[in-house]
Amino acid sequence: MSTRFRVNFNALILLVVLQGAAVVLFCNWYAQPSSCESEPSQRRVHVLLVSSWRSGSSFLGQVFSQHPSVFYLMEPAWHVWTKVEKPGAGLLRMAVRDLLRSVFQCDFSVMDPYLPEKYNMSSLFMWTQSRALCSPPACPITQRGQFSNETQCLQKCEARGLDVVEAACRTYSHVVLKEVRFFELESLYPLLKDPNLDLRIIHLVRDPRAVMKSREASPKAFLRDSAIVLEQKNIPAAEVSYKVLQEICKSHIRINKRAILKPPSFLKGRYKMVRYEDLARNPLQEVSDIYEFVGLEMTRQMGEWIYKKTHGKGKGTKKEAFQITSRNAADVSQAWRTVLPFSKVKRVQELCKGAMSLLGYKTVDSEKEQKKLDIDLLVPREPFQFSWEPAKTEQTDTI
Repeated sequence: MSTRFRVNFNALILLVVLQGAAVVLFCNWYAQPSSCESEPSQRRVHVLLVSSWRSGSSFLGQVFSQHPSVFYLMEPAWHVWTKVEKPGAGLLRMAVRDLLRSVFQCDFSVMDPYLPEKYNMSSLFMWTQSRALCSPPACPITQRGQFSNETQCLQKCEARGLDVVEAACRTYSHVVLKEVRFFELESLYPLLKDPNLDLRIIHLVRDPRAVMKSREASPKAFLRDSAIVLEQKNIPAAEVSYKVLQEICKSHIRINKRAILKPPSFLKGRYKMVRYEDLARNPLQEVSDIYEFVGLEMTRQMGEWIYKKTHGKGKGTKKEAFQITSRNAADVSQAWRTVLPFSKVKRVQELCKGAMSLLGYKTVDSEKEQKKLDIDLLVPREPFQFSWEPAKTEQTDTI
């Protein structure tokens, strides 16, 4: 009996040594020792950035994507919305929810039904927007701590398979997904209650008048999505943009009220609303607050990148709907006031009156008032800061 015990014990010791050697080899292979060292002691945080089209979500997504601790993916639900023939948003929300659950857990086999027969990493929607997919172990071109170059990434990383995407995902402390295809919170409840996820929801909103102005700059980019939002109803072409904006405004009310007025216990500490205009006016402070909410640190490199992207000379007249360029964010947030006809402004205000009041956007009563830029149309944020800051002791607890 004693001999048998010694054999089993020695075998156990050997297994432990081999396991440790495997971990070291894995870390050395991908040249990411810091990631491997932090993984056992730190539970992965999952962040869902919920917004709507033309609300600044691409920029905020990049604020996450370029962070060295984040695995970011832009709008995986796009694959669901474009695969099913003539669906409605309500019908697709559960399929989208289940897809997000798997992706949050770094399981990309869920993408199989939505991708071409022969697919690779470049089959993922806007994959070059993810710095993690241009970095080891997904692709060796961009080391962590460096900012990705989309052109170089497209040239050298596109042929890699989803197995390296899964491997990369598992080496990060934070998995962040950006989505513009959720119109309520209830379908996300199973994710919030899932003990395998530590989910935080960031709800990004923007002045609907600015959204209207921005959508008009790229009308063809939203045709399919608009049809899905409107449940494939036969709407006159001239009314489509207004009807979609109305649905977006209704969704902001539903999401915000559900999170604030008698929310379920599992939402506490998991929701934060962010206004694009606040982000544009004081980007470093706003991003620092967002990072703190999800447990990320503001690095010097990230601070410099954010300042550069929000203090450029561009005015936001680009044609590419998802391109991130260096622009003056404060000017961009006000651009609608000098460009959008007052007749359209008035119509948007009528359709989105409730949302504007709830979120803190003042209406204008005349074209003169609209174009008088020294009149501040943003209500001070204090009464509208609808969020709970997670307690330090809760950040690693299960839901």
